[in-house]
Parts: sequence; C-alpha cells; structure tokens
Amino acid sequence: MSVIFHPLRVRAIQPDTQEAVVVSFDVPEELKPVFGFTQGQYLTLRKEIEGQDLRRSYSICAGVDDGELRVGVRKVRGGVFSNWINEHLKPGDTINVMAPQGRFFVPIEPEAQRHHVGIAGGSGITPILSIMKTVLAREPASRFTLIYGNRSLKSTMFKEEIEDLKDKYMTRLVLHHVFSDEHTDAPINMGVMNRDKIGEFLRLLVPADRIAHTYICGPFQMNDEAEAALLAAGVPEERIHIERFGIAQQAAGQVGAVVHEAKPGDAEQARVVIIRDGLTREITFTKDQPSILDSASAAGLEVPFSCTSGVCGTCRAKLVEGQVRMERNFALDKNEVAAGFILTCQAHPTTERVVLSFDER
Repeated sequence: MSVIFHPLRVRAIQPDTQEAVVVSFDVPEELKPVFGFTQGQYLTLRKEIEGQDLRRSYSICAGVDDGELRVGVRKVRGGVFSNWINEHLKPGDTINVMAPQGRFFVPIEPEAQRHHVGIAGGSGITPILSIMKTVLAREPASRFTLIYGNRSLKSTMFKEEIEDLKDKYMTRLVLHHVFSDEHTDAPINMGVMNRDKIGEFLRLLVPADRIAHTYICGPFQMNDEAEAALLAAGVPEERIHIERFGIAQQAAGQVGAVVHEAKPGDAEQARVVIIRDGLTREITFTKDQPSILDSASAAGLEVPFSCTSGVCGTCRAKLVEGQVRMERNFALDKNEVAAGFILTCQAHPTTERVVLSFDER
C-alpha cells in the first residue's frame, strides 16, 4: 500500500494570539495535486514527540485561492502535540503530513445567491475562515454572516484577517463577535455561546428562513447548543453542517479499555479484508482486540487515522460486506452511516467476514 504521509517543510510560523500560531507549509510541485484542498478540510500531522509516534488533525485556515497551505494551532491544556507546535516547531523544520481530508463543506456554486452562516467558538474559526474566504471569493452574489464566540478580543484568533475580509467585502460579510469574559456595549455580544444566545441572534439579526447553509465548529457543547437553536428556529437539518474537534465531557472518561470493551454479539474471530489504493489485504481480527484499526496496525498495515476517538473521521472506510458495531460516532452523519461508512477506530466485527474499502471516500 502507498505512503500516507508526505514530508513537508515548514515555510513560516506566525504568532496569532498568545495561545495560537499559524503554520504555513512549502508544497513541492510534484505534491501540489496531492495537497490541493477544498475549503473546510483538515490536515493530519505526524511527529515523534517524547518517544511517542503522535498524530493530530488541524483545520486548514486558507481559502482555496490563497495559494498556500496553512493551519491554525491553538495550545490545548495537556495537549502534547499542540504545545510542541507552539513552543518548538521552527521554520525550515520538516514534518510528515497526510493529504487533506474532511467533508465539512458545501460545493461552491458560482452563480448562486445564498446566505451562508458560520457559528464558531474559539479555534473552531479555523475551518470556517477557509469556508468564508472561499465563498466570498467564488460566489460573488452570495453573502456570509459570522457569529464568533471567544473569551475576549485578545484571545480571538484571526481577528486582523477577519477584519480585512470585512473591509474587502463590506456589503456581503457581517461579523458578530460574542465575548464571555469581556464587556461590550451591546448585550447581545456578551455571554456564552449557548442555545439561548444563538437563538437570540436568529430571532433578531440572522433570519433563519433566509439561511442556505450553516457551518458550526467549536467546543463540543457549543456545537450541540448551536444545532439545537438552529433546529428550533426552523433551519432544516440538511442545511446544518458540524465539524467536531473535541469529545463530550461524559465521553472523555470512556477513553481506553471501557470504550473498546467487547460486547455480546461481537464476532469471536473475523476475517477482515481491507482495500486501499486498489490493493487488498486480509487480516484476522480477534475479539480481544480494541478495534479493526488496531488489528490492522498490529498486522503492519498503514491505514489512515488520527484521533482514534471517533471524532475526526480520518479512519473512515466503507463497509462493503459484513457487519460491524461502532462504540461511538461523532464524525459521520446519518447519511454517511446509511451509505455504509464506518469509523474503523470504533468498529468491532459482528460477522465472521468483513470487507472494508478506504478507496470509497
């Protein structure tokens, strides 16, 4: 099976806030087709840190017409990878990067006259910035409204870039900042990005019946609250798009043995056929193994993955034959599940033969 990661040179590292940086990459000419991206997609980075082979996914913050590949990385408390990037990664360093992935976007329609709405919390602005820049550039008759929650103006990522966009697209871009720890003149711009706050915007400033598509990305609870507010306001479910980068508090304590505990109905042993890049490999899965992804890695197969928590969707594959059970799923929507897609990091065979394809994305 072909290589998943490609070594890319870090072109620049630009401080954005006291807690975040923007990392730009040099992409060699021969790899430009590999690293062409769609707005809203992410990159998976791989590095050995303190003796651990780690992978983390970070959203692309560039628009598709920017002519560069860059990601925004905010420090996470206890986050080994994000802290290493902020404190140790330097221009000229090389890091292994997977080709862009993700489905957090709606296809651009150049002739469309649509109202797009972004609801972002903290570093969740990163993919929404990519979407916003691309929509404004490639749908000249469409407009974009951004509702962006942060603790304070000081902690707001990309604030200068967003203001530049506002100056460029004055009649087509509307910005609403919301600060939880900072006073503002307008009460609507103060508070927590919960269901009531977002509902207030939908009642007063962003008519729900005029929304073509909404993009939500932020802390797990904010995502759920925003979705609930939009549904309550009458926005159809198919117009609501969510990108998750964290797991629910109640799920956080489940990582490890409890998450991957075998259950009645799981196959004692299964033959798992894995298709990737047109090649087929067969492995044996036993009930004591945590997941199909773990089984594949143990067999020496190089298959795509990142978070292993059921959040990012990097390990997504299509179930061609057989049945599996997923422990949890925060990455696939109901249409993807209905189409047969699974998260291999959360999958346990329930039949004695399973065929999976990573080629059907």
